[in-house]
Amino acid sequence: MKFFKSHLIALFIVVFALFYFFWDTFKANSSKNEEMNEFVDTVPLFSYLPDTIFPSAKLMDFEIKRYDTLSIAELNSLDDIYLNNAGVFTFRGGIARNHPNKGRIIGSPSIVEIEWVFSTPFDTVTTKYGQWGGGTGWTGQPLLIKWPDSLKYHFSQVNDTLIYDVPNDEIIFASLCGDVFFLNPETGIPTRRSISIGNTLKGTPSIDPSLNGLLYVGQGVPRCTTAIGITVIDLFSHEKIQFISGQNSFAWKNWGAFDSSPIALGQFLFWPGENGLIYKFLRLNDGLALHSVLRYRFEGKTAPGIESSIAVFKNYGYFGDNHGNIICLNLNTMKPVWHFHNIDDNDATIVIEEEKNIPYIYAGSQVDLQGDKGVSQIVKLNGLNGKLIWKQRINCRNLIMNEKKYDGGMFSTPLLGDGNCRDFIYCMVSLPDSSLKADLIAFAKDDGDVKWKLRLDAWSWSSPVPFYNEHDSLFIFTGDVVGNVYIIEGSEGKVLFKKRMAQNFESSPLVIGSSVIVGSRGRNIYKFSLK
Repeated sequence: MKFFKSHLIALFIVVFALFYFFWDTFKANSSKNEEMNEFVDTVPLFSYLPDTIFPSAKLMDFEIKRYDTLSIAELNSLDDIYLNNAGVFTFRGGIARNHPNKGRIIGSPSIVEIEWVFSTPFDTVTTKYGQWGGGTGWTGQPLLIKWPDSLKYHFSQVNDTLIYDVPNDEIIFASLCGDVFFLNPETGIPTRRSISIGNTLKGTPSIDPSLNGLLYVGQGVPRCTTAIGITVIDLFSHEKIQFISGQNSFAWKNWGAFDSSPIALGQFLFWPGENGLIYKFLRLNDGLALHSVLRYRFEGKTAPGIESSIAVFKNYGYFGDNHGNIICLNLNTMKPVWHFHNIDDNDATIVIEEEKNIPYIYAGSQVDLQGDKGVSQIVKLNGLNGKLIWKQRINCRNLIMNEKKYDGGMFSTPLLGDGNCRDFIYCMVSLPDSSLKADLIAFAKDDGDVKWKLRLDAWSWSSPVPFYNEHDSLFIFTGDVVGNVYIIEGSEGKVLFKKRMAQNFESSPLVIGSSVIVGSRGRNIYKFSLK
């Protein structure tokens, strides 16, 4: 009997131990599965974000065409290489499109003065899409490159009828007249002869951040019968060295314009097109080599075009399209990760802010597909999984003027507050309610609560830019479509300066110190100083 009891006790101990072991393993696996299913509220420890396709992205009909089967598809770096260079090389300054170059001023600015004006030619040709003139349009941001002395020797090898005097600092911008211009930012005097692209240029070019001398220019509107697409310029030889047509047989949409500004990451350049393709190019010293493209659409719908510029966090890219889709893309595989439908056309470029290792994205829509009236929906999303954090809906309209349609809603990229306004994000909403004006709205980043709202004198597509004083107080510079410029105090929305100084500020400004350089439609490019 004693023998039997001792064996029974031993058996009980073994069973209990097995039960404990398997229960602990089950709990660990359950926790792991739950974590994978939720997919993270934090960034994983490994380098790349995972190759995940969420249910929202499975609604997409997509196809990837790979042209280069020899080169590896994975990014060789996730660093923001734009931060390694002084200057502004792409739209809104870097891969997060978060405008890292901040203006600096003393005290509270109340005056804006003109330092110089540069006038472009005016293109009088009437195309199928209208007459475009000169100056700059949307987005039209100038670029700033600071040439190191070690590279300036290249310019001495070029004919002095092409290159006059390249200083260490040089401004580059693309004009509606179809030319790319190069100016001294101090004087506004050309540093070299302009380069004619042949088609209307609306967007913001990009300088390759490796400083290999390449400038990438997207064409906006065909002029006469000229083919439309991408032009690559060698800044050292001052020549056009490559043209890539936007009329691609793989595309589901036959419109070859590129209003977006491309982004370099690792060894690649990513560039969404208005033909609905997202291009992945290998960056070479003598141009671009096509690696792969993604095309997509949703069941029962035509393929959308893309006018927004892609924003990036690690190996995930984010963009909005003409059908209201916000899409996260794995830049290694070119497969979609998640999708969020934001009601209507999303032309405004997304901005990213990282909070506790999570990328949050801010985006806004227009009133276009909804008809004469609708809502502009501004959202904050978790960039890892597309989860909605908050949304705000603003009643807007569109407008027919001189037989041309102007959409309401958000066209400009949001401005992330910092300093004394680090909890705010600022969005410009055009044609709110039944007005012909714009509201600059300060939202709380955490919950979307409206902190203040300022109505401008006219609507605006220009992206606001920041200035900070010695106390880290934020002041906002912006313009509108009748040529007013504004200085606005960031914490309460008080207007410190307002004056009509041009014809139409549709473009986004470039910040340099206590000054901005911004183009207007018509002919003129301005440098303003804040005092």
